[in-house]
Amino acid sequence: MGPLVEYVRSGHPDLTNRQMALLMLVYLTPGPHTVRGLAKGLSVSKPVVTRALNRLGALGYLRRQRDEMDRRNIFVAKTDEGADFLDAFGRLIAGKQQRTRAAA
Repeated sequence: MGPLVEYVRSGHPDLTNRQMALLMLVYLTPGPHTVRGLAKGLSVSKPVVTRALNRLGALGYLRRQRDEMDRRNIFVAKTDEGADFLDAFGRLIAGKQQRTRAAA
């Protein structure tokens, strides 16, 4: 059984490829992150990032944070829930890799 099947069965919310890419981009690259910068990094439009961010924000995986130096700017910030989700997802993938090596 592949890691994606295990993920579906895990009970975690289903994320689209764009949502997962956005989540991983924020967690795996240095910030600060803006919608404009994330859209450029993913080669998609700002509305695409905004929709994905709305979903990830509702799940508690990312949050918007106003820049205290320039209140017009909004940063996309990590959350503990998002870090926990990615950690669990990484363990699913790592577990599958270990089982595959052991069976070989």
